[in-house]
Amino acid sequence: MKSLILNIILLISGSYIVICALLYFFQERMIFFPEKLERDYVFGFDQDFEEINVKAKDGTLINGLLFKADSSKGLIFYLHGNAGSLRSWGRVAAAYTGMNYDVFILDYRGYGKSEGTISSEEQFYGDVQSAYDEIKKRYSESDIIILGYSIGSAPAAKLASTNNPAMLILQAPFYNMWDIVKQRLPVIPPFLLKYKFFVNEFVKNSKMQVIIFHGDLDEVIYYGSSLKLKNEFKPQDTLITLSGQTHNGMTDNPDYLTAVRKILEK
Repeated sequence: MKSLILNIILLISGSYIVICALLYFFQERMIFFPEKLERDYVFGFDQDFEEINVKAKDGTLINGLLFKADSSKGLIFYLHGNAGSLRSWGRVAAAYTGMNYDVFILDYRGYGKSEGTISSEEQFYGDVQSAYDEIKKRYSESDIIILGYSIGSAPAAKLASTNNPAMLILQAPFYNMWDIVKQRLPVIPPFLLKYKFFVNEFVKNSKMQVIIFHGDLDEVIYYGSSLKLKNEFKPQDTLITLSGQTHNGMTDNPDYLTAVRKILEK
């Protein structure tokens, strides 16, 4: 009986170690789900846009699209979620160009036409900063609003914390990656996380106004994440709860569109 119990313990321990090793070495595959596009892929959208390639610090080309409004009041620097590519994400631009804001959306490294693969959190942020520096050649920073959705809330908040845009808007953000892991895999030790994504620290260190939108029925990033982020707010920061909203489709939500239009008009 003792031998049987020992063997069971060894089996469970061995399985746990294997699972932890897989989580560590294959983290990128569990976080990022890119759609790859051929270099000669032709984007098709029913509005004016320009394709821009930005060179990252290591020479990797990061692909982005700049959508133009008829009469621009500024720019939305949009950082999308963890799946897909600009082929589909480009459709969100119409909501903001219709409010007279230009929109720049980039595909992260390994997504769409962007070269390379994501291999570290520092690299991920660095690519976004390179794109932001390129956009600042065209727009005054006081006219730029950074907007991050889901996984994009991490680079968006990081960018805002180290630059000076006019505003930071986050859609369905998480508190940090460890907080998400605790909700789903509480037995995983925190030191295994290569990607920390400390959105809470970035929000706390952002000097501009921060506005968060989160659906109370979000099944991917739980609504409590934004309630926790609210504890890091400055007096001018705001959490707007979207009743009945799940994780996807926020840009099509009439309540969201009404609220963000009022914010942009100010």
